[in-house]
Amino acid sequence: MFEWFVDLHPILQALLATCFTWFLTALGAAAVFIFKTVSRKVLDGMLGFASGVMIAASFWSLLAPAIEMAAEFSLPAWIPAVVGFLLGGAFLRLVDSLLPHLHMGFPIEKAEGVPTNWRRIVLLVSAITLHNVPEGLAVGVAFGAVASNLPSATLAGAVALALGIGIQNFPEGTAVSVPLRREGMSRLKSFWYGQLSAIVEPIAGVLGAAAVLIMRPILPYALAFAAGAMIFVVVEELIPESQLKGHTDIATLGAMLGFAVMMTLDVALG
Repeated sequence: MFEWFVDLHPILQALLATCFTWFLTALGAAAVFIFKTVSRKVLDGMLGFASGVMIAASFWSLLAPAIEMAAEFSLPAWIPAVVGFLLGGAFLRLVDSLLPHLHMGFPIEKAEGVPTNWRRIVLLVSAITLHNVPEGLAVGVAFGAVASNLPSATLAGAVALALGIGIQNFPEGTAVSVPLRREGMSRLKSFWYGQLSAIVEPIAGVLGAAAVLIMRPILPYALAFAAGAMIFVVVEELIPESQLKGHTDIATLGAMLGFAVMMTLDVALG
């Protein structure tokens, strides 16, 4: 049924996969046409779920293959994983310190990045867009890795990663658009900005796939880089936001469920 997808070029596969993850974000953002508000407990559970998916994906879909691939390149297994992981976190920290953005639930005085006159809404969308970059990059690198013909890089594994990211993007889209609506924005604009936050995923996906195809030796580093970037987002943004209102148990249960879903996808399909 999906033979046509298997025969596509890895960059095109990455583009289609990240368009799928973007589509699910848009689908989740469309909830704003049905609900004006969503319980904060539900939103915190959604953020926790996204955290769990990203943590599981960082290991099973990115770090574990990076460690296995290191042997193929005659490197100590820990070097690409550690170096790439730390570089991914450092890169996100650099962007985080420069790009003006505001996390959900915080007053505008708590905006991060360089000082700016951007409106609150733009700052909120900027924060979500920032953490969608490593998700798109991770999917792109995974599909690019398939072309390396290494045993640890499989098309099924890359598809599992795209499915996991897509599944967590659905509630994430809702968690973006509904608060925007609650802040007074129209339903259409709330949906528009909610889905727009994920448009960077296809761009990052294509760039990630192209990079590892052009420079094959960087493949294990690139996988670990994407993992480090995702873990930075989880620890710096998603977990603190999910527990900001004190719903720690709900956020934690959401994270456990998200981790279990992604682990199941990766082990069953990958």
